[in-house]
Amino acid sequence: MAKENFFKRFPWLLHLLLMVAVSLVVLMLVFLFIRIYARQGEEYEMPDMVGKNIVEAEADNAIGLEFVVMDSLFHQGVEGGTILTQDPKGGTMVKSGRKVYVSITAYNADDAVLPELAGLSVRQAVSELYAVGLEVGRLTFVDDPYKNSVVDQSSRGKNLYAGQQVPRGTVVDLVVGSGDGSGTSSVPFVIGKTADKARRDIVSVSLNVGREHFKGVKDKATAVVYRQEPDYTGVNKYLYGSNVELWYIDANNTDVAKMVSDFRVDSSKIVDPNDIDDGRPTPDEIEANEESWTW
Repeated sequence: MAKENFFKRFPWLLHLLLMVAVSLVVLMLVFLFIRIYARQGEEYEMPDMVGKNIVEAEADNAIGLEFVVMDSLFHQGVEGGTILTQDPKGGTMVKSGRKVYVSITAYNADDAVLPELAGLSVRQAVSELYAVGLEVGRLTFVDDPYKNSVVDQSSRGKNLYAGQQVPRGTVVDLVVGSGDGSGTSSVPFVIGKTADKARRDIVSVSLNVGREHFKGVKDKATAVVYRQEPDYTGVNKYLYGSNVELWYIDANNTDVAKMVSDFRVDSSKIVDPNDIDDGRPTPDEIEANEESWTW
């Protein structure tokens, strides 16, 4: 009775307490709704989908990811729809329903117009071909008075002509003049580079890509070179058309920057460096200036 008399005497206090209680209940419901809506605490490890087909990735999607294709690039010999890059990367903790942005290989190649290559140097021809989405395959050197100048071009044994429409990604083989047959070039430094970039660097200096080793590699598109033969010295010269053999490793499992920075020229593999005066440092200069020596 005393309590009843108290609230009768102060009814505003009863109303205040009821308002506080209702407010607390509302706040609890709001926080509960936010927690459920935002899925707080429900995080999952993002799978690494690079190298997988996007159709398979979408079908095997246990955490409800939303795939957004940002770009599609044609790669010769790679199945259309293969995931090349993803953001967020594999191993990242994400919530269910997270958008994942991917780039994939195109299912069909659109056409490119073959540029005029006759008379260009190999380096110029390589630049022209890559600029329109074509690739360079094998360099074949033939007797011709114009050293290192493109004579003809073909693809899979069929001759091509300037202005012809060919699918982007087509590999174009070049026939090049050998001049007096004495043309030489240094092997470029391709450690840490992808296959596409390594191949381009090698053919740009009039050398050929030899055997390529992908043993144990899961994704050839993103794999990087960890060994090359002949080794890079910056000094040794090789006849035009010589082969450069490459070994690859998965970039995802490798500290590429460290691998490149740790590389040191093996002076024991330099052949008569003092007989070559091309402005490059000698082995002693390389060893004495390891930190400042760049490629």
